[in-house]
Amino acid sequence: MRLFNIGKFVIITMLMFGSLLAEQAKTGEPSDSVELATTHAQVNHVAADVEHHVSLPPLWLVIPFILLLTMIATGPLLYSHFWEHQYPKVAIILGMIVAVYYGLMMDHGTLSLLHTLEEYISFIALLTALFVASGGILIKFHTVGRPLVNAGILFSGAILSNFIGTTGASMLLIRPFMRLNEERIKPFHIIFFIFIVSNIGGGLTPIGDPPLFLGFLKGIPFFWVIRHVWDIWLVTVLAVIAVFVAMDIRVPSPAPNISSGKAVEIKGGKNFIYLGVIILSVFLDPAVIDGFPSLQNIFHVPFGIREVIMFTVAYLAYRNGDKEALRGNEFNFEPIKEVAYLFVGIFATMIPALQLIGAYAKEHATEFTVSKFYWFTGSLSGVLDNAPTYLNFLAGSMGKFGLDIGSGADVQHFAGGTPSPVPGDVNSIIYLMAISIAAVFFGALTYIGNAPNFMVKNIAEQAGVEVPSFLGYVFKYSIPILLPIFFVVWWVFFNL
Repeated sequence: MRLFNIGKFVIITMLMFGSLLAEQAKTGEPSDSVELATTHAQVNHVAADVEHHVSLPPLWLVIPFILLLTMIATGPLLYSHFWEHQYPKVAIILGMIVAVYYGLMMDHGTLSLLHTLEEYISFIALLTALFVASGGILIKFHTVGRPLVNAGILFSGAILSNFIGTTGASMLLIRPFMRLNEERIKPFHIIFFIFIVSNIGGGLTPIGDPPLFLGFLKGIPFFWVIRHVWDIWLVTVLAVIAVFVAMDIRVPSPAPNISSGKAVEIKGGKNFIYLGVIILSVFLDPAVIDGFPSLQNIFHVPFGIREVIMFTVAYLAYRNGDKEALRGNEFNFEPIKEVAYLFVGIFATMIPALQLIGAYAKEHATEFTVSKFYWFTGSLSGVLDNAPTYLNFLAGSMGKFGLDIGSGADVQHFAGGTPSPVPGDVNSIIYLMAISIAAVFFGALTYIGNAPNFMVKNIAEQAGVEVPSFLGYVFKYSIPILLPIFFVVWWVFFNL
């Protein structure tokens, strides 16, 4: 029933945007009938082209986004009862303000809404599928939490996130990680799990984090990231784990109580097959496989075969899941429900913010150094969705080199090392490294920087584990711990 409610919510969201698209289509704009018949890849290309020909949204339209972020940060702390019961309405109402303005007042606004709707459905389909499939896998470590044991799990989770995504790895490991430390768990255990497994760990492959996958769809070779940033990734992961061990070593550990001859016990292992299907379905896109059928083009719907497969897998994984594993994980849909509602508001309200930022990045691209691209991409990835932020600054950096993000050949030239037109400047590889690292790593700065952050927080709260508020997370943990490490990364690799 709860899975049905999530599906119902997605349908309502589609209708929310779709009603505006249909209403705008009735006005007779010739562009809209074409927009509804384009494929997902074509929408991306057209959207990039439109940005050069239409006026930007008014600055005041960013207010709903700022208001939503402010309420996410202060709601649980200052007016928790209201926020707990009303946050879905708040997110949808603020999103509707922007959606209505774009649908009725902006030239080609329906194109922006359609593009955002496709991105949201892809986003929630992947998260729901990974959440349900991994929730049916029960992992038990027959030992107790100790600093080096915890460090090994966090490092393993960082590696795993590159194979099943930060969401998949987070959902698979957060519950066993909490059980392992149940007699000694502190808020920082959850925070460092978010830092490493839910964010930084996924920085090596396009599967790991959405920004890198979007880069892959644009034409960046699949193994480009791991080939160029593996050393930065390794140093950063080990540095964060070292800080964790220094804190964890101060927490007393109980005596080992091994109740089984096995160090690790797994129930619901068949769900690994579902995880495999989900990961393979990620590549079922016309931008990856030439000639692959597009439901957007055939039926004029804002989703593709990939999303159908993912929602189907989520349904089958829950219906056929191992009941003992589900009970052992205390599985419920509250975490994905919270993400679904909050991020529909975030996706809608951030449209004008992203367009204004993208325009600024392109206009000032020639003035941007590697350092500016690193810090701008990173800081904005902490409060905006890091995937479109990555694309905006990728487009801006390519513009500096006289290249177009809409051209696959240009993207490949950029990834291959195009010389800079500015005398004494570095080639394009360093720019792409800086943007890729910043978009992934800085997603750990806030709970909304990456979707798994909120899900891990929700699961920990349901388990009775104390976790900091939005502001507590930022000012007590991410700024004092992560920013110095990210500063060192910049100083060593991108201070150019």
